[in-house]
Amino acid sequence: MTGFATPVAAQGTCGDPDVVCTAAFKIDEAQITVTATGGRSEVEDTGQAVTIIARDEIEAVQGADITRVLERAPGVAFSRNGGLGAVTSVRVRGAEAEQLLVLVDGVRVADPASPSGGFDFGNLQTGNIAKLDLLRGSNSTIWGSDAVAGVLAVTTRAETGLSASAEYGARDTFFGTAAGGIDTDLFYAGLSGSYLTTDGFSSAASGTEADGFEQWDISGRSSLYLSDEITLFARGRYAEGDLEIDGFPAPVFALADTDEFSKTQQYSVATGATYDNGPLFLTASYSFADTERQNFNPAFGTAPGFTSDGHSDRVELRGEWRPIGPLIVNFGGESEWTSLETNFTARQETRIIGAYAQLGIEFGGLSGHIGARHDDHADFGGATSFGADISYEIADDIRIKASVGEGFKAPSLFQLFSDFGNAALTPEQSTSFDLGIAWNNRNDAFYAGATAFQRDSENQIEFIGCFMNPIAICNDPDNPRTFGTFDNIGKVRAQGVELEAGANPSDTFGVRVAYAYTDTENRTAGGANEGNVLARRPEHALTFSADWETPLYGLTIGGDIRLVGDSFDNASNTARLDGYQLFTLRAALPVGENLELFGRVENLMDEDYQTAAGFGTAGRGAFVGARTKF
Repeated sequence: MTGFATPVAAQGTCGDPDVVCTAAFKIDEAQITVTATGGRSEVEDTGQAVTIIARDEIEAVQGADITRVLERAPGVAFSRNGGLGAVTSVRVRGAEAEQLLVLVDGVRVADPASPSGGFDFGNLQTGNIAKLDLLRGSNSTIWGSDAVAGVLAVTTRAETGLSASAEYGARDTFFGTAAGGIDTDLFYAGLSGSYLTTDGFSSAASGTEADGFEQWDISGRSSLYLSDEITLFARGRYAEGDLEIDGFPAPVFALADTDEFSKTQQYSVATGATYDNGPLFLTASYSFADTERQNFNPAFGTAPGFTSDGHSDRVELRGEWRPIGPLIVNFGGESEWTSLETNFTARQETRIIGAYAQLGIEFGGLSGHIGARHDDHADFGGATSFGADISYEIADDIRIKASVGEGFKAPSLFQLFSDFGNAALTPEQSTSFDLGIAWNNRNDAFYAGATAFQRDSENQIEFIGCFMNPIAICNDPDNPRTFGTFDNIGKVRAQGVELEAGANPSDTFGVRVAYAYTDTENRTAGGANEGNVLARRPEHALTFSADWETPLYGLTIGGDIRLVGDSFDNASNTARLDGYQLFTLRAALPVGENLELFGRVENLMDEDYQTAAGFGTAGRGAFVGARTKF
């Protein structure tokens, strides 16, 4: 239940990153999710599967790589085309990577110019992140398009004072971060930034030439407290990265060392206002996001061989109303305009409008929600989504949880309008079910949980090769598609079990474990891959971590074990990816009140493995660093 605690005595305390403020109360931020209802609610008050990872845990993991943090949540797998900065796909519960809706400070950051309209996690490092809020399961009722696999809400740092960190290690890698902020009774203003550079290693597993990466990432947040009820806010992020990549040179056209490289710029902004009088909470905002990419191959000159610009603008209103007693009404509406432009495709754009309402109850040990949403897309028409969840406390701190949710993903602009496009595409659709039991939640001293899930998806958009293919869509005389196109032909199922537990029997020792069994199947009737496992979806994935603060000057020793089972690299299940085991050893030593030294060894056993066939992965690497806060 919503356990509101101490009244807020002064408005300035709302700038504390560990506090969520309402008109009269504050709540521990580590217990709060926004992905379940679109508004702030405690994790125990939803029947949906939610994992919260806060800044303290991100710093304990160490390093820039966000996948090493996300793998601590059950049901998460990833693949990467090389080292840090390379294309990184995060798959939740066996779904496609682009079926995970990603928000940074409330802004949708997917690239409309990418083929499937997804988000590349290679462009997001840990340095500026305060919190990760991951919902696993379809939830288009609240979030609209893209929320098929789930929703990841990333919150950037909003700190007071000054803090900084720097580390150096294997492959000439440097990662530095800094954050600071000022909080008064009138306003909050904060800025965080990170810089990452690495010589890397060959993206092609067969190569010998290292492929490096360099990125700047800056985020800012501000709030102006006009009154006890009204706050104006602005948030922004800018990231710029240069990545060396490998390609498929003639005459063999196999992945090998090349001098190719890419440049990426991302920027996003959200600005608006909140109104909070206790029973009614409203947020109105305007946001935009833009991703610009340039790919270069010096073998063909100095000009970029490919350029793209994906842009989105969005206006939205979200609200929560508590009209009486235990009743809650969440509601909202938004309109989004997206566009793409490449050096091969003229500017294309579309629009989607949606609105939703959700009725909830929080009474005694019972919490539940039921809601519906309708979206209207300028090109394919309407989509309606339903969802419901329930959480019931059957004994002290033990809850049974269940949810059902529908999801949809609108066709990307590339799928609709590129040279391979099909303007007749309809949305991908999904229905997911959860049933679980939980003792406490992940950020309590002791917790455990088990969840069974199933998700069925249809109208999956897949690429069709048209070379000598007699089907009608490949031979349309008005729009011939020589090389291929996209069509709604896929049906898939993903089902499994997630287990997680943690124990902190003292202030000096703690352990966590997260495991997922994920069974995926291509259920496209009559298709060449019917009955096959989906590509790059390991059946088994486990992460175990432990930390012990020794009696020796506060030295903390920790470790992580990541075990991943076998999978296939392709839909036809002819290319196998062997499972792997990764061990990381960590340590941290406080020096006085404001300084901490830390270090780690990643891939301690120097495991040779791949998450995408033909692409290299990092071997053993040692890193040392320091962080300070004032």
